[in-house]
Amino acid sequence: MTGFLLGAACVYAHLRPPPSPAEAPAVTSVAVAQTPAAPTPPRPLSTVEAVFAEWGERASWTGNLTEIALWSSAAGAFAEYYEIRRVGGQLYFRSIPVLTRRVIRRGKEDPSCPLVFTETEAEYREWLRHGRTERPADEVPLKPPTATR
Repeated sequence: MTGFLLGAACVYAHLRPPPSPAEAPAVTSVAVAQTPAAPTPPRPLSTVEAVFAEWGERASWTGNLTEIALWSSAAGAFAEYYEIRRVGGQLYFRSIPVLTRRVIRRGKEDPSCPLVFTETEAEYREWLRHGRTERPADEVPLKPPTATR
């Protein structure tokens, strides 16, 4: 009798209609075309890293810390602010909401530079103590950097 019931259960399992597509588990086999992906624009930190690699020798470091402003074409101003730390020869970038240091307004301005550099108040006072003066405020770079490089 047990054999008969087992046989009947096997026959019933084979004769049952297949499950409807709604009940079937979704099989995800997608054929991916092997076309080269279009280059994506760099992420913001990648951009500032690349710009700083080119222009960073002008930075004023206090210990292993400096701040910069990066030109933003969307805002039409130096509106992206970053703190940069040097640790063991590596540079670490962190975006910040505002600059906490004084913008350097001395020396010859390079109109193609997309960065504005900062200094501490102590550095500024030391510089003034030597009888130096800074550029007038209207000469502070408020125009877009020119692409000369």
